[in-house]
Amino acid sequence: MKKKLMVVISFVLVFTLIFAACGKKETTVTGSTTDRKGGWLDQITMKVVTGESAVTQVQAGEIDVFADSLAKKEDLLAINNAGLEKSTQFGLFYELTFNPVGPTFDATGKLNPFSDMKIREAMNWLVDRDYINQEVYGGGSIPKYLPFTAGLPDYARYVEIAREIESKYAYDMAKAEGIITTQMEAMGATKVNGVWTYNGEDVTLIFLIRNDSDGTRVPIGDYVSDQLEAIGFKVDRQYKTSSEASPLWVLGDPQDGLWHIYTGAWSVTGMDRDVGDNFQFYYSPTSVYGFTQLWQAYDIPQELSDICDALANNTFSTLAERDELFRKAIYGTAEYAFRIWLIDGASYSFWDTDVITSYDLAAGVDISSMTPYTIRFKDSEGGNLTWGSSDILVDPINPLAGSNWTFDHQWQNFTQDYATLGNPFTGLPMKQRIESAEIVIQTGLPVGKTYDWVDLTFQDTITVPSDAWADWDVEKQVFKTVGEVYPDGVTARRKSTVTYPADMLDKITWHDGSKLSVADFVMGMIEIFDPCMEGSANFDVSMEANLESFMSTFKGMKIVSESPLVIEYYSDTYYMDAEMNIAAFWPEYNYGQAAWHQMAVGNLADAAGEVAYSADKSTENEIEWLSYIGGPSLAILEKYTKQAQADSYIPFEATLGKYITAEEAATRYANLEQFYMDHGHFNIGLGPYILDKVLSVEKTVTLINNPNFIDASDKWSDFSAPKMAVVEIDGKTSIKSGKTATFDLSITYKGAAYESDQIATVKYLLYDSTGTVSKVGEAELVKEGKYKVELDGDTTAALGTGACKIEIAVVAIPVSVPSFATLEFVTE
Repeated sequence: MKKKLMVVISFVLVFTLIFAACGKKETTVTGSTTDRKGGWLDQITMKVVTGESAVTQVQAGEIDVFADSLAKKEDLLAINNAGLEKSTQFGLFYELTFNPVGPTFDATGKLNPFSDMKIREAMNWLVDRDYINQEVYGGGSIPKYLPFTAGLPDYARYVEIAREIESKYAYDMAKAEGIITTQMEAMGATKVNGVWTYNGEDVTLIFLIRNDSDGTRVPIGDYVSDQLEAIGFKVDRQYKTSSEASPLWVLGDPQDGLWHIYTGAWSVTGMDRDVGDNFQFYYSPTSVYGFTQLWQAYDIPQELSDICDALANNTFSTLAERDELFRKAIYGTAEYAFRIWLIDGASYSFWDTDVITSYDLAAGVDISSMTPYTIRFKDSEGGNLTWGSSDILVDPINPLAGSNWTFDHQWQNFTQDYATLGNPFTGLPMKQRIESAEIVIQTGLPVGKTYDWVDLTFQDTITVPSDAWADWDVEKQVFKTVGEVYPDGVTARRKSTVTYPADMLDKITWHDGSKLSVADFVMGMIEIFDPCMEGSANFDVSMEANLESFMSTFKGMKIVSESPLVIEYYSDTYYMDAEMNIAAFWPEYNYGQAAWHQMAVGNLADAAGEVAYSADKSTENEIEWLSYIGGPSLAILEKYTKQAQADSYIPFEATLGKYITAEEAATRYANLEQFYMDHGHFNIGLGPYILDKVLSVEKTVTLINNPNFIDASDKWSDFSAPKMAVVEIDGKTSIKSGKTATFDLSITYKGAAYESDQIATVKYLLYDSTGTVSKVGEAELVKEGKYKVELDGDTTAALGTGACKIEIAVVAIPVSVPSFATLEFVTE
């Protein structure tokens, strides 16, 4: 399973928003009761454990936690019968990814039916999602049609569009076969004895079916294969693990013709409060996956591309404009159908009753940013914990364009620290390293705030200072100022000012002992630009699109002060939560954390042509895909670390020379070299755990506590349980057409009324006798925990006669997972 890492530029927060609230306090961090620093545990061993054996292994004490997700009904039964602790997360979803190149493959000359967008779209009608839900998931999941999950607040906002799409693409095998037949014949294919042929050969579809992970993708793959065979295709079912499939569908050239379909699964990395960027992520070459040849093959019209970019960058001015963009994006991407969505799944991670950990309502345990700070054994400090996952060490690890697999992010998460931590129930960032944040938004834009530590104000005009950095001069290796780029001046829609504690740079160290410095932050700023530009020693053409998208809204950034470190950022991109507008510039890249000297060594190796950061550049030049933790890359990195130390090398010296001395440079490289000698890799971070050993063949990593971590181990120990709303509808099951009708709603938590000031919205959808959404509106508050929906005679008359229903969608502020309830009734 891959998990969607929604990072477009390294400093942009990965969680986003829709419903804003005011005046709520941040979760309280209590005073420390322990002298221990770093993580609660002494050591964590992560290894591969199959989903089939996971429950038994936890019971037997072979592992303490199974962090990957299981989703089948029998899995939940086994977890409960074993008496294990578990998390239930709602951010996991499944799809079919298609290879869209063609009409024939360059390498083989064979026909690729999925080069035709109408055939891809027709797969929606070929697949019975309700059947998959019942047969594979025991009815415990939700049929899926949209590129965002039903467990997130944007789904509740656009639930009426969701229902339209669900109706449009409802299972209809005859319709699917008719469309596919027409398009296949148009491409020159013919059916012989019930089998599709092209140029005298059977059309055989290569289907990559994952056989690891949560155990559900094999039955999904087999079912889809059966459906395809039923309409005349031959299917080559290739059952593969993530490690075996990745080189084909993610890393390979789709023109090689080595696959047609892949059983995809994704999950958000936290409570994603704004899913507008999903359209760009899944359907556009400007996605962070744009470095892959598959995403580069996503050919969409400019209008749809602009819509995807507008939602990714939030360049709309009103919620109404956003709503219209969402509608166009949903329908437009559904027609191009580079993937079709199958299931929104509830899934489960589990652990021994002697273990305590927090978890994320969307992401679960495995990559929740809070897990490294809270996981421990009950009533004790220290100890060695064994962590099981379906896979690990799938792809090479590097910060710019390394592995995006959940399995690889699990251990990375423990080695990293953050400027802010995402609240696992709402997705809103909470202070971790930041002292304060000030957000200024252009007057009239729909932005609100939740936490008091963020200051939000509005201005009619936000002028970007002339000495702010606005672009990068790749030849001179210096930033261009706003005054140079915009001689007449420039304005922005958003300004972020982040202030770090005055003593931060004296107290925080990288895992190799090097002190965090301003240069670490500036290096991250440089890397936004440099590898994406022709003329750079590290130029990578696959990264150009990311920079182009970024520059379309970026206006400037400025280091106002070095002590304390204060950073301003100006952009036309904004988010509807003030907290999400914070641009921290923490040294976090698209695929991991890195110090400036760590990046410098990688850059030297990349510039020499011995390795490449991205899979695309690696394949094109037939060189090693850079990994900081294993393989041939290690000897190459060691060589350039020693060279950099001997030269006291300062990368991008024209800029970074202001922040780095030759002596500091030599010391940093010596620290990195010693770390490599001690641990056998070059992956350093700032987090509560240090990556100690990597056993690539055995697929095992060990993490050890970081005793030099700045915080006490119990800083986040008091995190509370999620406050999920329970919704009930009371009303007549038979009403008279043309007469008024009232439905009473009860919204509670643990049996008590859910406070109205804690609820963002209570929406109702009314369905007529044809199953079409007839009306959408807001319920009326009666008293705490009680709401009502009143329908007038005109509304009930419009329903027609027959079976109808009302659906309620509630979004509560303390949690970002919407709650739903439905009541069916008859109109007479």
